[in-house]
Amino acid sequence: MAGELGTVSQLWRYPASSLAGERLDAISVGLKTVEGDRLFGLVDASDGEIARPDRETKWHKVPLIRARLTGDRRLEVVVPGGGWLPAPDPESDRAVSAFLGFEASIRPFGAENAAPGYAGPLTEARYAKAPIHLLTTASLARLKALHPEGTPDPRRFRPNIVVDMAPVEGAFPETEWIGRKLAVGDLELTVSEPCRRCGFTIIAQDGFDTDPGILRNLVRHNAHNLGVYCTVDRPARIENGAPMRFL
Repeated sequence: MAGELGTVSQLWRYPASSLAGERLDAISVGLKTVEGDRLFGLVDASDGEIARPDRETKWHKVPLIRARLTGDRRLEVVVPGGGWLPAPDPESDRAVSAFLGFEASIRPFGAENAAPGYAGPLTEARYAKAPIHLLTTASLARLKALHPEGTPDPRRFRPNIVVDMAPVEGAFPETEWIGRKLAVGDLELTVSEPCRRCGFTIIAQDGFDTDPGILRNLVRHNAHNLGVYCTVDRPARIENGAPMRFL
């Protein structure tokens, strides 16, 4: 297609904040969020403090816990070496607590995200999230060129949409698109701001190790940023392989 910038190669949602996400073949994007994204939080059961893997070492193993939504939008989680368990639930809280080494609990962000009949405690989201986080493989390639020994796996950066795009010499291209409008399949977006990176990006996950060089190079070469946040102008369902172009 004329003017095509690239094609969607990965789609993600994160049913529980800070836990590993769920890679999907298609996502439904509304005006404010991806359907099923960030409905639950993990807290320290002793004080209700929400998980902060970017700030505190006690939370560093949290991204190794995976989360998914069932067809009826119920949350399930799995710790390494375990099986999928429904959450929020005492059994999954016990498994997560044993894995982390302290009492922890998964809780919904607001009653509207809780399963019917849930009467347990709620928690509040740590930050107001942007509707969509978009990342290109061109920017990942630029980071790899700056930091050849590192692993700039998309999972470090928790995007919703990864677009396969030819590298741009010396550039993190989408960082330069602020204010521009994009079509991704039938989805229409406005690039609103660069995605400023924190310590979460350096933490080990399944398949790659802790790597401070990831963040160090983003600080040095792209003002802390990688990828962009977008607002939604036209909601749509998009699938892997969808083309992306400027509007």
